[in-house]
Amino acid sequence: MIRTLLYNKTSNEVSIGGKELVSVWQSHADTRIWFDCFGEPEEEEKQFLQDHFGLHPMAIQDAQRTRHPPKVEPFDDSTFILLKPLSADSEELQFSTIQLALFVGERFLVTRCSGKSPVIDALFEETTRHTELLAIDPAALALRLCRRLVDHYLKVLLKLEPRLEELEDEIMEQPDDSILAELLNYKTELKKFRRAFLYHQQIFSELKSGSFPAVAAERNHEIVDVYEQQERASSLASLYYEMASDLADGYISVASHRLNQIMKVLTVVMSIFVPLSFLAGIYGMNFENMPELHSNSGYFILLGLMFTIVVVLLTLFYRKKWL
Repeated sequence: MIRTLLYNKTSNEVSIGGKELVSVWQSHADTRIWFDCFGEPEEEEKQFLQDHFGLHPMAIQDAQRTRHPPKVEPFDDSTFILLKPLSADSEELQFSTIQLALFVGERFLVTRCSGKSPVIDALFEETTRHTELLAIDPAALALRLCRRLVDHYLKVLLKLEPRLEELEDEIMEQPDDSILAELLNYKTELKKFRRAFLYHQQIFSELKSGSFPAVAAERNHEIVDVYEQQERASSLASLYYEMASDLADGYISVASHRLNQIMKVLTVVMSIFVPLSFLAGIYGMNFENMPELHSNSGYFILLGLMFTIVVVLLTLFYRKKWL
């Protein structure tokens, strides 16, 4: 799907449309354009971007892939940025990412997303109402988009902390294997995010320390702002990963402690019943010449001996604090 915003500096108006606005943009030097496409790439998309915006074919090929490591790459008259934003269904604790490519030129911003992004949709809608967002320059709009993508990460990540606190209480009160499965799932997702954040930090570190086409020095403040937010998101992801790891280890420790308690109780029970079973086994043998077999008080003497053994063992275990 393709949508386009065309800004006219002379009239200070924004037009919304599709591919047809590209020819208007090409014929009027006082216009700027945001060309956005998402979903499965159309057959003629690569050639269209190459012919009308002068984009490098290898960069377009990277942008159309569903998976590619984030990067930043300068070209003759544009800068290519590849990021990993969150998908549209990542509003809760289940995380997934999509691929976003940005081509920043002096008079154009081309975005190519592998799926729907609520952040891009919101900024596109906002730009139609506030023309100053596109009036500054395409690089400023691109950096605003990058900042909001990081904020989306932070919004989702911050929801994880209360859940981790809940899991900590559940581990102590009602430990269950589903808790461990949930924690391991968080560790897996956060590991993926940390990798994406490291890529993003490297990208914006290069942007703030180097010179790139169509990214003016005046944009350095916005670049540093995005970099710092990426750094914060990376720190949070690392912190939550460590918390999830500690909770998983804590769950295993609690489970092991409970198992040890159960084994202790079973050991005490077995220790008590072993001598009783020994006595019952001896006097359960049917020999004619057993001394107590024909005694009138033999049965009661044996029961008393068994009871005494139980009391002595329980007292011993209690004094040793095994009970």
